[in-house]
Amino acid sequence: MATFALNDDSVVVVVGSGAGGGTLATDLALKGIKVVCLEAGKRYEAEDFINDEWESFAQLAWTDQRMTSGSWRVARDFAQLPAWIVKAVGGSTTHWAGASLRFQEHEFKARTTYGNVAGANLIDWPLTLADLAPYYDRAEDRMGVTRTHGIPGLPGSNNFKVFEAGAKKIGYKDVHTGRMAINSQPRQGRGACQQIGFCFQGCKSGAKWSTLNAELPRGEATGKLEVRPQSHVFKIEHDQKGKVTGVLYYDKDGKEQRQKARAVAVAGNSIESPRLLLNSHSAMFPNGLANSSGQVGRNYMRHMTGSVYAVFDKPVKMWRGTTMAGIIQDEAHHDTKRGFVAGYELETLSLGLPFMAAFLDPGAWGREFTTALDSYENMAGMWIVGEDMPQEKNRITLHASAKDKYGIPVANVHFDDHPNDIAMRAHAYRQGSAIYEAAGATRSFPTTPYPSTHNLGTNRMSDKARDGVVNKYGQTHDIKNLFVSDGSQFTTGAAENPTLTIVALAIRQAEYIADQMAKNVI
Repeated sequence: MATFALNDDSVVVVVGSGAGGGTLATDLALKGIKVVCLEAGKRYEAEDFINDEWESFAQLAWTDQRMTSGSWRVARDFAQLPAWIVKAVGGSTTHWAGASLRFQEHEFKARTTYGNVAGANLIDWPLTLADLAPYYDRAEDRMGVTRTHGIPGLPGSNNFKVFEAGAKKIGYKDVHTGRMAINSQPRQGRGACQQIGFCFQGCKSGAKWSTLNAELPRGEATGKLEVRPQSHVFKIEHDQKGKVTGVLYYDKDGKEQRQKARAVAVAGNSIESPRLLLNSHSAMFPNGLANSSGQVGRNYMRHMTGSVYAVFDKPVKMWRGTTMAGIIQDEAHHDTKRGFVAGYELETLSLGLPFMAAFLDPGAWGREFTTALDSYENMAGMWIVGEDMPQEKNRITLHASAKDKYGIPVANVHFDDHPNDIAMRAHAYRQGSAIYEAAGATRSFPTTPYPSTHNLGTNRMSDKARDGVVNKYGQTHDIKNLFVSDGSQFTTGAAENPTLTIVALAIRQAEYIADQMAKNVI
């Protein structure tokens, strides 16, 4: 494998190895560009993954301290765990469930479509579905997304069969086992899904696409990519002209290192990416890098989420099969007659008993709670994923006093639900319960939002520099050789799971960076 010198200023440094960073690093390497991918976590391979929820969480999760504020319930229930993301090579692609949905055309034009929503900081994306469509095609093909490119869908689990039966009884029609980046048949050197049920714990069979198993090894094989685990980047440096020159990071021994760079791409998730830009403040950039607009860290979105679980009179055993086994898309459209703008998806979800106990109703106890857990074998579950409204006050800031083990200020995550989010969640709870009641549930109950894996915004794309942080290629408005390559560049969140869009944007961004380097623009 390639190893590049710390003083090699011809490399592109990519910070983070998840959906955006891992894909970008691989594509640049495939184009013959030297890349150093710095990942804060360790490298685990398939044989290292653990099919046990609590042990796996301890192995993979980003548990470094974070702080929370705002009225959202996560701040009360999980004060130092506002997000459930991964600290390991492959990032949260090792943890995700695999749902791979394209944004709808109207979702790229949120301000135009939804109008002036009071309290929301809506703007249109600086690109359209037509711009991204060819990159969606390429992303779906390389990820092996079921129900695209002739790839068959996955089989329906019991959890899906209950979900589908109820959905059809109440009149829903767009119901299927999902477009999933999980092999339904052997493909590209990876086997078919074994329906083990531990998708969140790393996928020991390798059927689920991740940058760890499907991208980074291809990049490394070119001799142009070095993946450097346990490398926690804490500052991006620049020269007197404001051009980025490299990064500072702590290695596995806690020793400070400096990696020179021709360009830097930040892909550390919507919490760590703005944290890094803000912590990289200097005399020239006193408010942080790429922050002339004051928008770095603002407009944090996490999707409108919640869950509905139900108990039936016979066993369902929802844990058998993929963690996310099906989807209803009938509510994903925009229709203000429902009492809110935008839309939401309903997706099957199964949690193991330990996580069910933790997340069903955090802090609850007594007979009502314990009888629900006693009925676990007879339980079915679904997750709600909807478009939440970007708000300037929902933001990532540097905490005034809390610091990490390196002495760097930690991120504070502030979030308040928008009234539109609340109205959408209430509608989704009603529909979810109606689905299960139609399928014969003896009891159903909505559950509060979990720490989210869908962290979006905070370095958003905008046509005008004053409205955001990056342009339509993820290139910062302020610094031409500094890029953002993760979900933090999302202008709005849409109703769909974000990973497919992050990958499509990374493929497109790699083309742009290579072109700009060839022209010596960066």
